[in-house]
Amino acid sequence: MNLRDLDYICAVADHKHFGRAAEACHVSQPTLSGQIKKLERQLGVTLFERSHKGIRVTDIGTEIIMIAREARDAARRIKSVAASAQDPLAGNLSLGLIPTIAPYLIPLFVGKLGKKLPNMSMTYREDITERLTESLLSGELDIAILATPPEEDTLTAIDLYSEPFWLIFPKSHELGSLDAASMDDVKEDDILLLTEGHCFRDQALSICRPAHHRRRQSLRATSLETLINLVASGQGVTLVPALAMRGGWSSDLGLKSHKLTDKGAARKIYLTYRKRFPRIKAVMALAELIKDGLPNSVTHIS
Repeated sequence: MNLRDLDYICAVADHKHFGRAAEACHVSQPTLSGQIKKLERQLGVTLFERSHKGIRVTDIGTEIIMIAREARDAARRIKSVAASAQDPLAGNLSLGLIPTIAPYLIPLFVGKLGKKLPNMSMTYREDITERLTESLLSGELDIAILATPPEEDTLTAIDLYSEPFWLIFPKSHELGSLDAASMDDVKEDDILLLTEGHCFRDQALSICRPAHHRRRQSLRATSLETLINLVASGQGVTLVPALAMRGGWSSDLGLKSHKLTDKGAARKIYLTYRKRFPRIKAVMALAELIKDGLPNSVTHIS
């Protein structure tokens, strides 16, 4: 048994057809069929039931193919680790980002990744801070871009940038008559917030008056895009981080904005990773790539 055999049986399980499986594996159908029959004889079990109606994976075949997929993934990880040892900037990095960062930051650096780090590939996952941190600790994720510093002893972080908060509101709102704005200018029942679990909600609350904790539950949203559209429909006002202000959406939606003058109306963004993570050079290179693509609306942290 070898990895090629595992590729064959996984392909047949995926395509439910020997011809299409052989095409996907870039071999002839007789070669693939003969190798699978040989594997079945070695194992002493039938992996696939063949009939004029098609192919069905047997119960034992389903169990073996599940293990085969795990073995192939492990083999790929071994190759990636070996490649990284030869070239620290080669191989895949799994990157997690919180939802209030991912759609605004990724476009700023992803286009440059292939040019400046041609041997590095990236997989992305968007989730809330708590779940991304858990995935970092378990090793499921390599790195994560978060808006809070690491609290676990096994994690550390690189400071990327600091971004101010902006207050957005409809053009007809009374805040439009002000030259500048602070949270003292916002009515208690006017502020819209993200749902619990989002660190940006907690950061917004930190500069709100205590009464804002009693904000209408029905108008809390799970994304900045939803909040922005609620504001555009006249449901209130909300806070937006600086990177999310890029583009012409505010004028398109009939919105105006003020950069908040409140002390502490900003957040720091971190690239977080495990202290024992072996590919530190890759993490450092990615951090520099991200910093190089940041706009002037945020403060670079060297």
